[in-house]
Amino acid sequence: MYLHTGWDRFARDLALEPGCQLTFLYEGDGEMIVKEDEQEVLFEFVVVLKGDPLGIQKLPDKFADFVAGNEPAVMHLRGVRCDCCRWSLDMLFDGRGKIYLQTGWEKFARYHDLEAGCVLIFSYLGEADMSVKVFNETHCHRHYHGDTDEEDD
Repeated sequence: MYLHTGWDRFARDLALEPGCQLTFLYEGDGEMIVKEDEQEVLFEFVVVLKGDPLGIQKLPDKFADFVAGNEPAVMHLRGVRCDCCRWSLDMLFDGRGKIYLQTGWEKFARYHDLEAGCVLIFSYLGEADMSVKVFNETHCHRHYHGDTDEEDD
């Protein structure tokens, strides 16, 4: 089976990127339901980048409390709608209840062209896996890979 008419618009509307997984359910009579595979979010938080976006980034104390006793040494970040690009970041725990994204953060920040004022929404999925959604300084969602020549939302 090939998906043809309307597929480009469908993929663009969902901001699909290579590697995203969809489930197609055939309902009969030519009807399909499409569901994007999602994981349960265990903890979610917002970070507004201030100062040097390439430097290590402190995560909220409440998140540090949430993972206390089971702190991952490495966190795997990925785009919120995609599983194709992952970044492994070393986590720094200071022993006083503070947690930071350290080695690997600069590469992630450069790839996403992060700058002061960007808003990041992190969703912790467990097992050292976290998705992140990036908004620019005007608080519009940034689109990456597979985007058309359209501007940010």
